[in-house]
Amino acid sequence: MNTPHTAMPPLLQQPLRLLIDGQWVGCASGARMDVINPSTGEVLAQEALGGAADIHQAVQAARRALEAGPWARMRPAERTRLLLKLADALDQHGDELALLETLNTGKPLKVARLFDVGHAAECLRYNAGWATKLNGETRAVSLHGDWHAYTLREPVGVVGLIVPWNVPLAMAVSKIAPALAAGCTVVLKPAELTPLTALRLGELIVAVGFPPGVVNIVTGLGTEAGQALVAHPGVDKVSFTGSTAVGKAILGSAAGNLKRVALELGGKSPVFIFPDADLDRAIDAAARGIFSNTGQVCAAGSRLFVHRSVAERVVEGVARRARQLRVAPGLVADAEIGPVISARQRERVMAYVASGRAEGAEVVAGGEAIDGAGYFIQPTVMVNTAPAMKVVREEIFGPVLCVQQFDDDSLEQLAARGNDTDFGLSSSIWTRDLRTAHQMVRRLKAGNVRVNAAAALDFAMPFGGYKQSGWGRENGREGVEAYTELKSVAIDLN
Repeated sequence: MNTPHTAMPPLLQQPLRLLIDGQWVGCASGARMDVINPSTGEVLAQEALGGAADIHQAVQAARRALEAGPWARMRPAERTRLLLKLADALDQHGDELALLETLNTGKPLKVARLFDVGHAAECLRYNAGWATKLNGETRAVSLHGDWHAYTLREPVGVVGLIVPWNVPLAMAVSKIAPALAAGCTVVLKPAELTPLTALRLGELIVAVGFPPGVVNIVTGLGTEAGQALVAHPGVDKVSFTGSTAVGKAILGSAAGNLKRVALELGGKSPVFIFPDADLDRAIDAAARGIFSNTGQVCAAGSRLFVHRSVAERVVEGVARRARQLRVAPGLVADAEIGPVISARQRERVMAYVASGRAEGAEVVAGGEAIDGAGYFIQPTVMVNTAPAMKVVREEIFGPVLCVQQFDDDSLEQLAARGNDTDFGLSSSIWTRDLRTAHQMVRRLKAGNVRVNAAAALDFAMPFGGYKQSGWGRENGREGVEAYTELKSVAIDLN
């Protein structure tokens, strides 16, 4: 699969460095690592492998900016203006950012431009408004005498942000924006596989006028730079998006100074299609819900529960869509699905498909890796799956859909099947019956429930999960307040 010739962005024509205290610097060790284009397997650049010494410098810079620099004295309205300027800069450089995202992740260029860059810019604009709207309350207390009591919201402090490789730009911004709106300073650790757009974002942050040290970016391995950031005693909070296994490890590392921890982790999200649903819409949504971003989405609808009376039509519809999707490098104009992120990830996904086959599941679409350069996999639909199978129980993080059927089960029984997982991030219900919809909504143990909708991501709506899908919420008022501490003040007026 050959990609058309594309001029390399300026970022790739220079050594990749770290952003610490407003300056671009090399890492202390001098170590570097190849950044790979997953569509070709070719080296795009070499990133600096930051370590504990670099993290320490970044945390110190963030602390100075928080407590002594211009950021400490900046009015909320000024923070709003800076965030809006950064949003405008993302729009102005959107084509370049999209190209970097596509080169680094393999996703279709049109998706990177419309969703990843557009999503990031709108996230900045939404959170910019909150900088001037965070406030405490006066409280009526029952203490004896005459009291004035109120609460204050203050920045939680220096925040360590660790983001995944599947949606690197949008995820970096989704953490930076609310943290800055709340008045915090940050150290961002991008995923080692996908550092490019984070570094270009850092250049834009400097260019629009954020004071030195407010945003620091240290690239490197999770086991080194990430671990050092989580364990650093000068970090007041860590926000991590990634696998549940790593999230559990972070909890232990954060215990040293009992820093606040927010975790947005894995999912194994159920999709329910009832016989009265608009089947054309439901089929399209089920396909997009698992195959978008090559299935590398924490909220992917990877478990499909479909009523037996419409199962044949639904399965054939989703399988047909899987077979029709154009799997190609992201720079190919009609690409609909790109590669998975790495050779290791392709091996992991294919091992799950082999496991499903061995346990009795049937592949009705896809099921194979695609020969040639890059890390491509056929979109896959598996039927005759059962609750005990690994493909049903574990997060695959690839374009693999597991289908189960149901009869006229009670809603309690059906919801129990959907809830039979360690995760509880997202879920989707397709029905025209309001009673069915509302009762299923109440019974599903998931942080996000969509009814007759393929996606309902909006910055006003909190996003997060139940059970092992994480702690805390992002987006909305809750997402900004998560970067604050609440202080109670009581004044005796007697």
